[in-house]
Amino acid sequence: MSSRLVDRFGRHVTYLRLSVTDRCDLRCVYCMTEKMRFLPHDQVLSLEELYDVAHAFTRLGINKIRLTGGEPLVRRDVMTLVERLGQLPAELVLTTNGSQLRKRAQDLARFGVQRLNISLDSLQSERFAHLTRHGRLEQVLDGIEAARSAGFKRIKLNTVVLKGRNDDEVLDLVEFARRSGLDISFIEEMPLGVISEHGRAECFCSSDELRERISSRYPLTPSTDRTGGPSRYFRMADSAIRVGFISPHSHNFCSECNRVRVTVEGRLLLCLGNEHSVDLRRILREYPGNTERLHQTLVDAMAIKPERHEFNLDEAPQILRFMNMTGG
Repeated sequence: MSSRLVDRFGRHVTYLRLSVTDRCDLRCVYCMTEKMRFLPHDQVLSLEELYDVAHAFTRLGINKIRLTGGEPLVRRDVMTLVERLGQLPAELVLTTNGSQLRKRAQDLARFGVQRLNISLDSLQSERFAHLTRHGRLEQVLDGIEAARSAGFKRIKLNTVVLKGRNDDEVLDLVEFARRSGLDISFIEEMPLGVISEHGRAECFCSSDELRERISSRYPLTPSTDRTGGPSRYFRMADSAIRVGFISPHSHNFCSECNRVRVTVEGRLLLCLGNEHSVDLRRILREYPGNTERLHQTLVDAMAIKPERHEFNLDEAPQILRFMNMTGG
């Protein structure tokens, strides 16, 4: 079925980022506050409701579903959802902090997850613990090894770069990715939620600066590779891995936006950096089993997808929801 999810600007939506939980076993400084208040159980979509949403999207042309959180693998019984989603006609991928991969990687691959994104912001144990507010680097590295052994189509590391906090590790992270045979993307921090650990403007590190720094050791050549997401990839002459950059500030990618997000409370977010949304939980619970109403709600929602976000690091954040509430 060709996509019926087309917004006012002619962009076809083919990519769903589906949050299965707002909870996480880490507290990364750019993602949430240390003392988070998580959603009560009755406000969270059930696993069945999450499946119904994903199924509806695939009937409307979505060909890629990414499971996000929070940390998706901390949700109870989440693997039953993964197994069902793996049978839908869409590429199933997952973003994780890696903490649960040692025990989950084999089953994820067996149930149809094709690619993983694993967050890794530092290779220094003490710094990793500080950035994640108590995370254990060794646990994540063990998870990465388990994922490498599980047979995924591709694994990518994601690093949020903060000047003065971890930008001095960029070359070390590239070298780690090269040794491990993993892609890696460097991400400019998204200004979502109010944080106190650092000033976002002062810690901003542009993709151009990072690309220049990496190229001083490993010359980068632009690649035409695309995975359906916002990363712009580069290649190195002596390695098969790709180095990507996600640049919401320095190289806005809104004109090519092909994605929407559904939060675990059932908000269909039409843009990461705006509050335009539709309450899918109300539709699911007031009209249970009414697939046509759900489908029409998704189609109609395209009319409010905004043209672009307007991030400004010098102002207080306009979007007060944290990244764990947004869904990856």
